[in-house]
Amino acid sequence: MKKVIAALLLTGIAFMQVQAQQQTPFGKSDPKAKAILDAASAKFKTYKSIKAGFSLKITTPDNKVMDTKTGTVYLKGKKYKVLLDGQEIYCDGSTTWSYNKDTKEVQISAYTPDNATLTPDRLFSNFYDKEFLYRLSGSSTHRGKPVDVIEMTPLDKSKPFFKVVVQIDKAAKNIVSTEIFEQSGNRYTYEITAFTPNAAMADNSFTFDAKAHPGVEVVDLR
Repeated sequence: MKKVIAALLLTGIAFMQVQAQQQTPFGKSDPKAKAILDAASAKFKTYKSIKAGFSLKITTPDNKVMDTKTGTVYLKGKKYKVLLDGQEIYCDGSTTWSYNKDTKEVQISAYTPDNATLTPDRLFSNFYDKEFLYRLSGSSTHRGKPVDVIEMTPLDKSKPFFKVVVQIDKAAKNIVSTEIFEQSGNRYTYEITAFTPNAAMADNSFTFDAKAHPGVEVVDLR
């Protein structure tokens, strides 16, 4: 479950960096949605780094809340760090570390993203502009602020989710909420609770320090 939560969290963060494209081989996306996504992407790319607090709620098909998580994510180029309850994930752009606090085990693996793992840095290569159709479904409010609501559907129907709904602050041009609809019927609602652009981050903060975790069992899968 923790791996699923972490992967979906990164999916939500990844949509903050989306670079929209109007035409795909499967049809044409909404030009109004494209303009909004382009503005959000342009704004995001001006940041050298980001620190964001988040909440993640998992809802079952019958609208029962199955789990909730809170944490913090740090982004700097291709590097990222995710701090969740009971779990820490580090990536320096070439290696990933996944630390489970309960078992005191850290798994190390080479960073080789695939189509099933949607990590933040993938958007720098304009991955999503070839993978989604999108449309502006309307306007709403989020914590009292006006937002645009955009619905996105993957062109690859084999993906574990069939729809993503993002809310973008009309004034700030930042994504404030992402709702991921799984094929299983579960929904993952990811919400930004705090947002700090250009926060100071040392490069070594994106690597796991075993010395700072006495007794940790290291499982090297590389």
